[in-house]
Amino acid sequence: MRPRSGGFRRAVLPALAVTPLPADAPRRRIAYDPRNPLARPFASQLGAFRSGTSTPRAFLEECLDTLTRDEPAIAAFVTLGLDAARASADAATARWREGRPLSLVDGMPIAVKDMIETIDMPTQMNSPIFAGWQSRRDAACVAAMRQAGAVIVGKSVTTEFACGNSGPTRNPYDSARTPGGSSSGSAASVGAGMVSMGFGTQTHGSTIRPAGYCGAYGLKPSLGALHTGGLAPLGPTLDHLGIIAASLEDAWTSAKAIASIAGGTPPHPGMRGPMETPAALRPATLVRLNTLGWAETPASSQAAFEAAVSAIAAAGVTILDASNDAGVAALEAELARIDDYATDLLAWESRAALGAYRAHGDHMVGARVHDLLERAAGMDTARYERGLAGRQRLRDLVAGFAGRVQGFVMLSSSGPAIADHAYTGSRNYALPWTMVAAPSISLPLLVDQELPLGLQIAGFAEGDAETCAIGAWLRDTLLKH
Repeated sequence: MRPRSGGFRRAVLPALAVTPLPADAPRRRIAYDPRNPLARPFASQLGAFRSGTSTPRAFLEECLDTLTRDEPAIAAFVTLGLDAARASADAATARWREGRPLSLVDGMPIAVKDMIETIDMPTQMNSPIFAGWQSRRDAACVAAMRQAGAVIVGKSVTTEFACGNSGPTRNPYDSARTPGGSSSGSAASVGAGMVSMGFGTQTHGSTIRPAGYCGAYGLKPSLGALHTGGLAPLGPTLDHLGIIAASLEDAWTSAKAIASIAGGTPPHPGMRGPMETPAALRPATLVRLNTLGWAETPASSQAAFEAAVSAIAAAGVTILDASNDAGVAALEAELARIDDYATDLLAWESRAALGAYRAHGDHMVGARVHDLLERAAGMDTARYERGLAGRQRLRDLVAGFAGRVQGFVMLSSSGPAIADHAYTGSRNYALPWTMVAAPSISLPLLVDQELPLGLQIAGFAEGDAETCAIGAWLRDTLLKH
């Protein structure tokens, strides 16, 4: 990628491990209630838009009031485009008034992760190398959401190249804690109620984990189901476009708007399923997974998960786990060893892009970039192929459950957001279904230490609609419990 001058623009400042907030930045701690979160759903407003009792412009102003009040404490955005957002909301208001909205997301305020190109704002990737860089085009997902009538509020903070140094963003429920990464600003802005949807990406865990930390819904679709054109590439066989949203309905309708207009990443035709959110569906059988993350999960978070699993079972769902099913035990054994080959795949596939960034000078990229490049330098094609074989072994184990179960349930993260801004948290719960390349959804239904704790429902490849339907049932069941 090149800046407008036609050649790379060398920045003069080195990459920072964590971009600091001002010393006088406000501090906040708010107890999380999954029945009354800070998030501001858009789908629940559609009836008011149709009746004329509210408008997209009025809804946007509510979001912007929150942004104005809370952004100093949260630092979710790199760039704002509020004049254009208000103009877009006014246009959406006119369409709803005339009874001709463009889509179910017409007028939805959204944030665009700063790894994703926008024609009207810079895409800087939390790197001094790309300070002020503008591509003069929209990514496929951005173009699709504009065509569907969405209102782009601004560009949200990412970690460096979606894999490295953290930005300044804080968790909306506790500013002493991370929002997760790499989709830090999108998760925080949605969780705080500044926007109803934020684009994420996920190459290892960058949609599911931050959504869980910030009290938002996170949808990682089947690999390729949403077009990744215009996203800065990292790992071509790993990169997913993700959706972080204020409600399950907002996540689904946003994803379907993109799929219906832009399709999937070729040759994928696009995410399958209805335009409206699938109706809630009670599964007959679910697999409960501990994954590699269980050993690092605090006892209080384990207890919250166990209570949720018990409630699911009490509602009539059969639960399989490693203690009662040999297939689950085999899957857990494979999950216990995925970290090495998952990191090998990322290092090998990202080495060209990250190497080009490091060519600007060792001081221009952070430690994580150096670490991945060092790992790749120690690899050969045979080691990469062993990683691919390991991933296929995992996929085959998951596929073997088709017809026996309807999904897999696990946590979204190893406890609530950690009190660290340099580290965005363990990926051990989010990583497995990136490797599986099938859909997973983080549901903000659990609480630990008065902080959000995501419950993850995962499905089979191309079963995005079924996974969403089960997610809706879990939400309805657990919020009533």
